[in-house]
This record gives sequence, structure tokens and C-alpha cells, in this order.
Amino acid sequence: MSGPRIGVLALQGDVREHVRALTRVGAEPVQVRRPEELADIDGLVLPGGESTTIGKLLDLFELLEPLRAAVKTGLPVYGSCAGMILLADEVLDGRPDQATVGGLDIAVRRNAFGRQVDSFETDLPLAGVGDVHAVFIRAPWVERTGPGVEVLATVGTGIESGAAAGKVVAVRRGPLLATSFHPELTGDDRVHGFFVQMVKEASS
Repeated sequence: MSGPRIGVLALQGDVREHVRALTRVGAEPVQVRRPEELADIDGLVLPGGESTTIGKLLDLFELLEPLRAAVKTGLPVYGSCAGMILLADEVLDGRPDQATVGGLDIAVRRNAFGRQVDSFETDLPLAGVGDVHAVFIRAPWVERTGPGVEVLATVGTGIESGAAAGKVVAVRRGPLLATSFHPELTGDDRVHGFFVQMVKEASS
């Protein structure tokens, strides 16, 4: 029996890395570029990339409103880095024309960790998964969580963390999961396995 069909939004960003990770954990990944493809998936990954660019492409490809509707009706979605920004109901320091999917009652600060040169890696405990090695690249962090949003991980107080120490970097609410970091870049597939389990629970 094949695993759940999980779409990866394939407009911009690190699509191939998510596809590989999902394949390794037994899912059937599908690259999503058209609205009609949303009807044939059990879950969706919004990959890292450039959030404003992805937002513009969602509008251009007429995917923005169908995706918002799918989230409202319970489609499980995992967003990493830019994907977290796209899922957030509120984006701090975003562009005035920045389009988001929304659905996750959080406020994120875009590029909170600084520019590309400020990217860093650290180990942190992730609830439901265990200790993970987290890669942060021009990442957001969460400054506010609404009712029902579970905080899964915060940055520790190591020297490499700097001003990010204590900031929320992974959250979940129902079928929605978001991380500031990029598990698809580490070869550790447990976050993707965690999301696949969420998808299975949502469809059971």
C-alpha cells in the first residue's frame, strides 16, 4: 500500500529536497503548480525560498485563493522557512504587497535572523520528534502565537544563537505545521515523517 500523496508547491525554492525527503519516508510526492492539482493530494509542503516571490507566483498561477480555501477546509500543510511566512496570518516587516496563504494564527518576523551571511546551524529539541540539527537561512521567527497554537521548538542559548536565543521556531495547530528551519537540507527525515503521520491522522 502506497503512502499518502503529498504535494510540494513547485513554483520556487528547494522543491527537490522536499520531494526526496518525502520519498524516503514512504510518501508519494507530487509537484503542485496548478489549482486542479490540489484536489488530488492528501497534504502539501510549502518549501523554503523567497516568500514574496512565491506569493507573487501563487497569484500569477491562480493558486492563492484555491490554496487558502484548501487550508480552511482542513488540508494538512507543512511550511518550512518561507513556507512558515506563507502560512502565517500576520507578517511583521513584510512588503506592503506581500501575499500569504494564512490559516496559522501566528505573527512571524520575516528575515528575523538576518541576511544570508547570518545563517547558522544549531541543535534543538523538537516536540514530537526529538533533538534535531536545525539549519537557519535568512529565516523568520515567531513573535506571537494565537490560541490553540502549540510551540514545538525554541532556539537555545548557545553562542551561535545570538539574538535568536529563546525565539519560537516551530509551531503546530491541528493539521498545520511550520518550522523556521530547513530539515530537508540535513538528511534527517524525521520532521517529514512527523508530517506524514499528521496527514495520515487527518485522513483517518
